[in-house]
Amino acid sequence: MFVEASYGYFRSMEVGYVDIYEKIVELLKRRGFLWPSFEIYGGLRGFVTYGPLGIELKHRIEEKWREWFIYKQGFVEIESPIIMPEVIFKASGHLDHFTDPVVECLDCKRKFRADHIIEDATGKVAEGLGIEEIEEIIEKENIKCPECGGRLGKVGQFNLMFKTTIGPYSENRGYARPEAAQGMFVEFKRIFTVTREKLPLGIAQIGKVLRNEISPRKGLIRLREFTIMEVEVFVDPEDLSCPKLSEVEDEELKLVTADMRARNEEEPLIVTAREAVDKGYISAEWQAYFMVISKYFISSLGIPWERQRFKEQMPWEKAHYSKQTFDHEIYLQRFGWVEVAGHAYRTDYDLKRHMEHSRVDLTVFKRFKEPQIIEKIVVQPLKEIIKSDFGDNAQKVFSMLKNVNPMDIKVSFDKKGYYEFDGIRIEPKHVKIEKKTEKITGRRFIPHVFEPSFGADRLVYATLECSYSVKENRVVLKLPRDLAPIQVAVFPLVNKDNLPSTAQRVWMSLRDEGIRAMYDNSGSIGRRYARADEVGVPIAVTIDYQTQKDDTVTLRDRDTWQQIRISVHDLTNELLDYFKGRKNFEELGKSSK
Repeated sequence: MFVEASYGYFRSMEVGYVDIYEKIVELLKRRGFLWPSFEIYGGLRGFVTYGPLGIELKHRIEEKWREWFIYKQGFVEIESPIIMPEVIFKASGHLDHFTDPVVECLDCKRKFRADHIIEDATGKVAEGLGIEEIEEIIEKENIKCPECGGRLGKVGQFNLMFKTTIGPYSENRGYARPEAAQGMFVEFKRIFTVTREKLPLGIAQIGKVLRNEISPRKGLIRLREFTIMEVEVFVDPEDLSCPKLSEVEDEELKLVTADMRARNEEEPLIVTAREAVDKGYISAEWQAYFMVISKYFISSLGIPWERQRFKEQMPWEKAHYSKQTFDHEIYLQRFGWVEVAGHAYRTDYDLKRHMEHSRVDLTVFKRFKEPQIIEKIVVQPLKEIIKSDFGDNAQKVFSMLKNVNPMDIKVSFDKKGYYEFDGIRIEPKHVKIEKKTEKITGRRFIPHVFEPSFGADRLVYATLECSYSVKENRVVLKLPRDLAPIQVAVFPLVNKDNLPSTAQRVWMSLRDEGIRAMYDNSGSIGRRYARADEVGVPIAVTIDYQTQKDDTVTLRDRDTWQQIRISVHDLTNELLDYFKGRKNFEELGKSSK
């Protein structure tokens, strides 16, 4: 039960609290939205199968994300492989850092995520704690195996990436990507070239990622295979201003900063996007801008702003590549605050690492308006002295001096009297440092990166929970009209007197115009309305005896159950206006009168 928030919305939720999770899960399975995969073999946690209605809803959410984060921003989209060679994840740091703590029961040999065991047993948050701290808590609290009550062993680290071999050679190792981002980084050079070498450059990707979770739970909230929607925005590190922030700078954001969390303050700070940047709560304008766009996008899914907030990650929670990260969280009745998106400032970490490991230049060149005369430091190796002092390592020294920043060597000489790398100490006698003037037409740099990243599956569940309602003991799924898997249901009032054939002609004409329509003639008209409401169909069209007299049909609104009549000849165009947001239900048919 969530008790941290003190603002009224959540108090009102707590008073009449009903956990609708089980009801939603039952509905999703029964009506074909989604269900646990491999059911005939007993299932496997962390995997779900989307059925006909679920995949339509998921695709609608993905397409809406494209509208907000690709089309409206002028960004580009790519699709890169899910399986990547090992070297990519060595460079990215995932082989070293992408881990969770694991502990094994000494009796039943079951393995568990160690911090989750602590949280389940004590209610205390243990995520981000070190191995020694976790072991100390397990021992102090006398925490036992949740399955058999047995003793727990030592805590270790478990890498969450799925490992495989590429081709028949076992040494040719690969991994399933745990994020889509690395595909954008390793392909940056090519995409930058084909997009005419302009910054800012936004590269987006929607696709499957895999994380070998130790103990997946919470249904769609924690899966082993899921869909991620990410944008990597590459910018000049000397100009981190966002030209679009002025369009949204007065929009309010609800922040729980790291400083507030350190003081155990959970009541959100409400500030405008501009204030958040100017007061240093958000480190850069691009981050603030995308947090506002994230607010717009999430709200467009029917998720109230009252159930949203942005929580800054603590230093030990941040990914190894992040300078600052805010999680966009949604309040869910069963799970409390759940992260559905992350907004990270990745700096130049990824491109720099891939440059080092691939030895391919990933810098970009920015031309000055006018050529500039600059003074630069040049380091000339004194070859004979280096060969005499370093022998077999001389070639390594030459290579280093060729790639290192000369200013780093000079600064180190001034401070320490030497420059050291990889155990080799370079002294002033080994090089000649000179100042030279040079005419330059531009500069080279490694772009910095801002990343909005969203979990599509979590958004599917959050959208469903926020749309779930009960009216007169009937479930009504009040999905936004542009997200509904089925837009229109077509019914004959009764199954006689040529009403079914007329209804089928209307149904097929709507489908021909791209409207996602269904036809149902089974059971009473009331039962058919109820079935359509339960899966979120916004509009029901009923063909009745009046249709045979004046070519009008009955339109019924899912949310209000209001009914109006409209000419069958105007039906398609009016519904297209409705689903594109140009008309409300009450306005349908009025323009033709």
